Amino acid sequence: MSGPPGDSAEPERHETRAERLDRNWASLLQELRVVQTGGQILTGLMLTIPFQEGFEELTPRQQHIFVISLVFAVLSTITLISPVALHRMLFRRHAVDRLVNRAHLLTLIGIGLLGVALTGVVTVIFDIVFGGWAAIAAAVAALIVFLVMWVALPLRERHVLTRRD
Repeated sequence: MSGPPGDSAEPERHETRAERLDRNWASLLQELRVVQTGGQILTGLMLTIPFQEGFEELTPRQQHIFVISLVFAVLSTITLISPVALHRMLFRRHAVDRLVNRAHLLTLIGIGLLGVALTGVVTVIFDIVFGGWAAIAAAVAALIVFLVMWVALPLRERHVLTRRD
């Protein structure tokens, strides 16, 4: 168990390299379960929207933003599922280190793509409900929140931990 925040006396794990890689893979799978579910639900819903009554009433700009957002949602879903395909292809090849490293990178890319897709969806909704300037403001706000929560905050925490060690 670790001490209070800022305490660098956290005990070292006594595990082999293989055990650490297995733990990292299990941790990554848990994270993927969370982000994949949200991304897949978003993508699934977005795939049905163009076939709904009223889609043709959207302005060409709204339709373009929606389709671009859909592309990013699909790319995010593909990217976030890719670690599973990678695992299948590397199964029993004694390449857990490659698997963990590649899956880590794919997860970061997938999260970024999901952020772009969500920003686009927010933009279209605000454009429909409030108009152009509100859509721009919502897009900027969403982008800032994503960058702060998904990039700046984690990087800050990583930096603090690096300095502490």
